[in-house]
Amino acid sequence: MAKPLNKNLHRAHRAKKDEFYTQLVDIEKELKHYKEQFRNKIVYCNCDDPFESNFFKYFAANFNALGLKKLITTSYAGSPITGGQLSLFDVKGLKTAKKKEPLKIEINEVKDFNSDGAISLKDIEWLLKHDANVATPLKGDGDFRSEECIELLKKADIVVTNPPFSLFREYVAQLVEYDKKFLILGDQNAITYKEIFKLIKENKLWLGYDNGGTKWFQVPNDYDIPTESRKKIVNGVKYFSMGRILWYTNLDTTKRHEELVLYKKYTPEEYPDYSNYDAIEVSRVADIPMDYDGVMGVPLTFIDKYNPDQFEIIGQTHSGDTSPEVEALRKDPNHRHRGIVKGEKKEKYARILIRNKKVKK
Repeated sequence: MAKPLNKNLHRAHRAKKDEFYTQLVDIEKELKHYKEQFRNKIVYCNCDDPFESNFFKYFAANFNALGLKKLITTSYAGSPITGGQLSLFDVKGLKTAKKKEPLKIEINEVKDFNSDGAISLKDIEWLLKHDANVATPLKGDGDFRSEECIELLKKADIVVTNPPFSLFREYVAQLVEYDKKFLILGDQNAITYKEIFKLIKENKLWLGYDNGGTKWFQVPNDYDIPTESRKKIVNGVKYFSMGRILWYTNLDTTKRHEELVLYKKYTPEEYPDYSNYDAIEVSRVADIPMDYDGVMGVPLTFIDKYNPDQFEIIGQTHSGDTSPEVEALRKDPNHRHRGIVKGEKKEKYARILIRNKKVKK
């Protein structure tokens, strides 16, 4: 009996560590760029407690403005703050539901249900309280990998959420398997995951718009944040800053078609060679030379400026990239005779290997 218990405790601990609630302001800043792409679409938020998720609130409040066909949200069993803002016993379809039981909400239309002359979240609340078909308990645990949630995923056109960061690879793999459009949040380091990087390289995934600044996520009040600078409490609500968090998507953006303006010229003195790759080191994206036709190692932040018409991604120096192009660079006999960058092997810093398509060899 000990093994199943330990497994369940581990899952519960991991779930709690993944319990981050995105602020509405961050959702609004990103979603404003995609309005036309949501028209007549079924949106699925499959990692969200509908009563607390700002993704649900955003899409419910903007259901008509976006022209949505349907909104689906699901929560998992044991969500720590489920029902904190709207008692489950007030929801008609959940009258017999147990506390923290996984649930599903499906909305097909939003109108002035409460007849107050305006359409707002109050109408969603009225709908939940009066229509037993809108909110219903799930049979399973609400995990995005469950058969029940996969069947909902199959119906969806676009998935928008903040998925569990510890399961990011698996989460994205599922979206790709079922050929879904998506807009999700993830850690910057996910760029270096070989599964994610492969999608970026093949132009099947890229970054969204709002990838600068600090994003603060609401966490349960008993969530342990050891670093004070990454914690704040506002009106009794605890928030956690997790470093650089980015929007990942396969929805088209105008941003990825903008050409990066380059102004510097290559010199051997300013752009030293690597000791272990036949490429030059470019320590800042702004310093990419305009006239260099070879391979360049650039920081991860380059992906936020990546235009596939302007640059070719060759590979990356980290996370087990064994693509033929990178292997060829590693086996190139010339790389053993090149100088070490600033006296040390720069491979300890993750680098994206790129080539400028606009510069002729």
